[in-house]
Amino acid sequence: MRLERAIASRRQISALVPVIGLAALIAVAGSVCGLGAEPNGSGEPHIPILLYHRFGPSVADAMTVRTADFAAQLEYLRENGYHVIPLREVVAYARGEVRPPARAIAITADDGHKTVFTDMAPLVERYRVPVTLFIYPSAISNASYAMTWEELHRLKETGLFDIQSHTYWHPNFKVEKRRLSPAQYEAFVRMQFLKSRRVLDQRLGLNVDMLAWPFGIFDQELIRLARLEGYTAAFTMVRASVKRGDNVMILPRYLMTDEMRGRRFAKFIERATAPARN
Repeated sequence: MRLERAIASRRQISALVPVIGLAALIAVAGSVCGLGAEPNGSGEPHIPILLYHRFGPSVADAMTVRTADFAAQLEYLRENGYHVIPLREVVAYARGEVRPPARAIAITADDGHKTVFTDMAPLVERYRVPVTLFIYPSAISNASYAMTWEELHRLKETGLFDIQSHTYWHPNFKVEKRRLSPAQYEAFVRMQFLKSRRVLDQRLGLNVDMLAWPFGIFDQELIRLARLEGYTAAFTMVRASVKRGDNVMILPRYLMTDEMRGRRFAKFIERATAPARN
């Protein structure tokens, strides 16, 4: 069964994810009006990782991308010779293990909003592009804005979605560090990392070894603890493209918002994927 039929009963659901920490997200990601980093002159390919959150027929908040605009973006990428590659290949490139195709990009979506299933997934299936989802399991089948475990299972079955960790309940680690003692904080962080992996494995039978930092917050202590709990790559909201040799625990991503559309999207993608000139 194609996903379009599977989601028909949920098309009219209109509840939106609570916008908690939205200002912090955008502040970490940088100005949504920016077009990204300039080529650095290294001569190496640059791979942008695009970060989406939710979709809809209109823009309800700064984190929503119009579904029609996402469709237009995928069409533009296909018609102009871009290659959407699995996120794991981007990690391998950063490690120096592979060389990507020309004009490579990767697509991710954070949080597990229900519109990833109702709006994003049918387009992903139509264009046959790989996507990595970063999920915090506490919301799944619990929060009104989130997908269900059955829907995540359907996405997994398409073979196009790699489902990974966004911690267990998306905490603000800066707030928790101020609130807790050092020992309590370390235990809390490790629980967030480990419980997410365990639940995703139990529910979906997944090998979870990649992490998206909640609110884009990371530091050396968090990186150390993430490695201890089995994560081998992690992703930020720093606006830059991935280069060979980048630290795989803090790989950058571009936050996609409603402003990134039409010619603006085309110009952004052209610059973000341009091989650096020697």
